[in-house]
Amino acid sequence: MTRRDPMVYVFHMMDYAHDAINMAQRHSRADMDNNTMLRLALIKAVETIGEAASRVPEDLRSRHPQILWQRTRSLRNRLVHAYDNINFDTLWDIIQNDILPLIEQLEDLIAKEAPIQEWKPY
Repeated sequence: MTRRDPMVYVFHMMDYAHDAINMAQRHSRADMDNNTMLRLALIKAVETIGEAASRVPEDLRSRHPQILWQRTRSLRNRLVHAYDNINFDTLWDIIQNDILPLIEQLEDLIAKEAPIQEWKPY
């Protein structure tokens, strides 16, 4: 798989979604307030999911409308541009409730679009 393959960005979304889930599962919401490294890592993971989503070509996105592409991209923009006004309860809720369904949707996309490609994460 080359860097120009649009599936690269789908796999990046998958990698960072797994990272966010793995980081959060070992912690509580209160930990995010008290642990700067955790808070910054979770923000970065969710930002990167959104950035990768913005790089997925429109034709691929249109074949998979079940994925909330625009919402994912908008969340990234909010985290980056309103960094001084992040609602951490909302961010935690997104990580706890929206990332696993996104992973399932991405797995479905991968099964349909690239069933035999092997991905080596970053």
